[in-house]
Amino acid sequence: MLEVAGLQVHYGGIAAVKGIDLHVAAGEKVALIGANGAGKTSTLKAIARMLPARGSVKLQGEDIAHAAPHALVRRGLALVPEGRGVFARLSVLENLEMGAYSRTDRAQILADIERVFALLPRLKERATQTAGTLSGGEQQMVAIGRALMSRPRILLLDEPSMGLSPIMVDTVFDVIREVAREGVTLLLVEQNARLALSLCDRGYVMDSGRVTLEAPSAALLDNPAVRAAYLGE
Repeated sequence: MLEVAGLQVHYGGIAAVKGIDLHVAAGEKVALIGANGAGKTSTLKAIARMLPARGSVKLQGEDIAHAAPHALVRRGLALVPEGRGVFARLSVLENLEMGAYSRTDRAQILADIERVFALLPRLKERATQTAGTLSGGEQQMVAIGRALMSRPRILLLDEPSMGLSPIMVDTVFDVIREVAREGVTLLLVEQNARLALSLCDRGYVMDSGRVTLEAPSAALLDNPAVRAAYLGE
């Protein structure tokens, strides 16, 4: 589904991502973990073409390294950004409709809105409420629902648990699990390494802009170095 080779991201003279390689198979759930500043968010933004980058990025075998961000949405890639990034002055329903901006199949768009409401019933309760007035967890639900409205084949999630209460974290990750069960491929960046690895099939560890380790999630959960550095043990 996704193949990244030699990806580099620079901010001026500072290298945030230093030539990393990663891949995600169709239907796979992959975690990208690491300390703050390791380059995880920059990696996702570069894949989604929201940052200039060097290297090769292929989506289903096709080079997308120079594609426009909106073109990637039409090709099945969606990003749930760090900090949620909802349209604060629009209603919940309008935010969901914005997620379908690239589509013209109105009947199916309406059906997908109902699907999102079934998956995230709290959003149906808040459908006419301005998104900026929602709680952090509810805004995260809006961001996920908005991304799903584009009917992605691969969903990039950047820190979905950030700033949420433990109960809301559980709720959001239940939704992510359900999305994965429906066949959507996932690439997940998450500070809660234990939660991310428990959800995902495989994981990459980033440190100072480089991938330092890649293994099945179970192996990473049992790795003494990973446990010491990222699992608080």
